[in-house]
Amino acid sequence: MDFIDKLKQFSKRVESLKDNIQTEEATKTSLIMPFFSLLGYDVFNPDEFIPEFTADVGIKKGEKVDYAILQDGKPVILIEAKWIGEKLEKHDSQLFRYFATCKAKFAILTNGQYYRFYTDLEEPNKMDETPFLDIDLLALKETQVVELKKFCKENFNEAEIFDAASELKYTYEFRKKFSNELQNPSDDLVRFFLNSIYDGMKTANVIDHFRPVLKKALNGYISELMNDRIQSALSSDSQETAAKPAPETEVQPEVETPAASKIVTTEEEKEAYFIVKNLLKETVPPSDITYKDTASYFNILYQNNTWRWICRLKLSDSRKLLIIPDENKKEQIFPLDDLYDIEKYKDQLTEVLKRYMK
Repeated sequence: MDFIDKLKQFSKRVESLKDNIQTEEATKTSLIMPFFSLLGYDVFNPDEFIPEFTADVGIKKGEKVDYAILQDGKPVILIEAKWIGEKLEKHDSQLFRYFATCKAKFAILTNGQYYRFYTDLEEPNKMDETPFLDIDLLALKETQVVELKKFCKENFNEAEIFDAASELKYTYEFRKKFSNELQNPSDDLVRFFLNSIYDGMKTANVIDHFRPVLKKALNGYISELMNDRIQSALSSDSQETAAKPAPETEVQPEVETPAASKIVTTEEEKEAYFIVKNLLKETVPPSDITYKDTASYFNILYQNNTWRWICRLKLSDSRKLLIIPDENKKEQIFPLDDLYDIEKYKDQLTEVLKRYMK
């Protein structure tokens, strides 16, 4: 089984167990230790994976970090573990203190679902305030899987990971900033666009007035750009197909096959359904989100009503497309690098659902 398949399988384990885990210790034994075992570490070998690793902090002696991973007898990764129900933000300062006391180059803060990876890019031997890799096991992205694979025991190379960490960190921050600006344009961004098209005073009221206008314009432009590229690709494929001569084959007698028997719902389609269902669980009961597979696309529905389709997916090895209806049921087409890109469209999917609920 490939590493990404193992991770996806483990993700399902996290999803099924997380609501029943009530303590930090249960989180460690049922999720965190199995995760590092998946990465190839012998979690029961104290020469490789040490629980309660001593990390003296200043005048405090005997301070312990939950786990340390050793390489050649020296700690290379510190791991601070929390209960799966805890938010991680308030605990990074604790890990910060531990990091300064030993020579480990990497630190991981986790609650069994979220894993935050830190190093010392900004100042030697001082842990950065922001992680260079931030992973949610219930929303895995293929690009993150590639980076996570570097932390497998058989692949671990401290120098190579550190060299890649800087680009990863700033790429993550840029994408996060861009995503935030698309969802809620900042005053600076609104002002930047207004400077060249609006001659009046850029007061707070003016900024607030144009903020939703800019949001709509930016997201609309990106959608149009993607649609144009998709239509161009589809048109190119159609032309290539039409240009190919039909292969000479022996004519076989037609055998009638019911349409339904030709439709096979793939594991990838089921996974997409699970992702959408999870994204919308705060809006409606999960049982209200259903699906219907067709020969042309995979349909995700509200209350099993084909007139109330939330989105459609076309998934193949070469192309993954997400289709979302606008207010007039016109198809908006979005390309996906991987299934977990569906998360980016949570707001649009929620808006569609709310239209059906009125």
